Amino acid sequence: MLRFAVTLFAVITSSTCQKYGCLEGDTHKLKPSPEPNMHECTLYSKYFTEQLARSPVIKVKNSYWNRCGQLSKSCEDFTKKIECFYRCSPHAARWIHPSYTAAIQSVPLCQSFCDDWYEACKDDSICVRNWLTDWEWDKSGENRCKNKCIPYSEMYANGTDMCQNMWGESFKVSESSCLCLQMNKKDMMAIKYLLSESSEESSSISSSEERACQKKLLKFEKLKGEEGEQTR
Repeated sequence: MLRFAVTLFAVITSSTCQKYGCLEGDTHKLKPSPEPNMHECTLYSKYFTEQLARSPVIKVKNSYWNRCGQLSKSCEDFTKKIECFYRCSPHAARWIHPSYTAAIQSVPLCQSFCDDWYEACKDDSICVRNWLTDWEWDKSGENRCKNKCIPYSEMYANGTDMCQNMWGESFKVSESSCLCLQMNKKDMMAIKYLLSESSEESSSISSSEERACQKKLLKFEKLKGEEGEQTR
């Protein structure tokens, strides 16, 4: 499992990182701080860490993204969002695995995000079902395919299957359409409720929190719509 260090999800510390996350590894800072000149991961630029400025992305650390050919731009964009969440979100450590603190577990993703991610990648190719455990690693520490490359649409049945298996137990598809992450600016509203002490991430979702989140979301979308009208 130490291969987390050379895949997209490296070691996550468990102690002081509940509200603003601290991630271990030589690509991370000791504590969150601004990164105003980031070219990627700009959603988290007020907080910290790495940028993924190259496109196309060939590899991150020793983990190659192109073992089955270069990812399409749309698929790469979604993969970058996941990478940015891991490397840059100050909230990532909120979801530390309860029994294995070198991992995250059950980060709630919105169904719409997973469906869009699947749609973006379905025609790209992949050779592993679980990017954390299914690679073969050579003597230089680089990832290699064990099996032949097949389309994402053959590896995963749909967006739910992909989100809940591609990174092991790291993500789950939320029952809520609001108390979940989309890897965009709307996440701050969801995180407000997900980080609250009263919010229990279980199979049952608080109806009051859901309504409050939906109300905030509608207000956010209304404001964005008004801003769009003003810029025309």
